[in-house]
Formats: sequence, structure tokens, C-alpha cells
Amino acid sequence: MPTPLPAPPPPQPALMPALPPPADQPSSGVLFDVARPDSAGRVTARPLLRALGWMPGLALRVDVVHAAVLITPAANGGHVVGSREELPLPAAARHLCGITGGEPVLLAAFCGRDLIVVHPSNTITALLADLHAHIFGALDDR
Repeated sequence: MPTPLPAPPPPQPALMPALPPPADQPSSGVLFDVARPDSAGRVTARPLLRALGWMPGLALRVDVVHAAVLITPAANGGHVVGSREELPLPAAARHLCGITGGEPVLLAAFCGRDLIVVHPSNTITALLADLHAHIFGALDDR
């Protein structure tokens, strides 16, 4: 019986390239989430509500400022955090901001101010238009 040949050593895994360190981006106490309002105008925002310590039943005040919905706790607020940890977006506020059911909104929770700002998708699109133009220009220059 012949002597078996020695097995070759297993291949070494390829080395992972070193990534640059992340840019210093202070969070400044702002948390973000994206949600889609349901047909009644509610948005689920569990991570943000939990970060702020807002519990179901908390009375809220809802205002519109510069095409954004501002939500703050208020003892005499006309709205409440829902039992499923959802926020109300009243019809008048949705109409003033151009928020429609099913369209995404950006929620920004400001922990130091005990405030959530809801931005409609059309506002986010407009704010990012210049940045996207620069990105596309950089791609075209390659």
C-alpha cells in the first residue's frame, strides 16, 4: 500500500483592507427614524419614544412650524401617545405639511429638548437636492 501524500495546508484567508476611522460626527442628542403614517395619520416610533421616556397615554401638543410637525409633551395636550407606541399626526397638520398616508416621513427626536420633529419626504428631498447634485457630479468626474 503506497504512503499517502501529505495534505496541503489550508489557504490563508485574505486580509481585510483597513478602513479609515469614521468622521467625527457628534450626535448632539438627536435620534432619527423613518416611518409611514397609516390611514389615520399615526406613525409608530418605538425607539424614539423609548429614548425620550414617552409612555403610552402621555398627553402631547402637536404644532406645525416651517412645514414640519412638532410634538411635545403637554399636560393639557389634545393628543396622546398611543397604546402601541405611535404618535398622532392630526389631519390638519398632515395637510399643512403635505404628508400623505403611506409616504415616508423622517422623525427626529431631540432628547435635550423633549421634542420630536416630523419632516415630510418632500422637505427631505428638497434639502438633499444640492448634496445629491454634488455626489452625482463627483461620479461623473471619475
